[in-house]
Amino acid sequence: MAKLNFIMLSLVVLVVAITCVLSLAVEENEPKKLWDQCVVKISPNCALKIISQVFGDGVVSIPCCKELVQEGKECHDTLIKYIADRPSLIGNESKYLQKRDEVWAYCVSVSKAVSPA
Repeated sequence: MAKLNFIMLSLVVLVVAITCVLSLAVEENEPKKLWDQCVVKISPNCALKIISQVFGDGVVSIPCCKELVQEGKECHDTLIKYIADRPSLIGNESKYLQKRDEVWAYCVSVSKAVSPA
């Protein structure tokens, strides 16, 4: 239990660090324009919930799913891949990328279900 709490706390610290030093967090091979466009498309609260579900046991709400779908798959993939590539997480990268895709599929389906026809 303590290890899980430590992991979740580490993820929260990682998210805060990423949002605070965004311009410094972009790797040279990542297009800065895409990174900047992606980060402003989603609220910090929803970003935290999405990250919590991909890297932990959090749950993304329907309103956050709508934000995620509006953000776009390319942005979602880029941001999650960036986090999953961290040295402390790279060992489980394939698991996180699978969860990323599952979150995307779920959010697309619930967003379509609640959207007006």
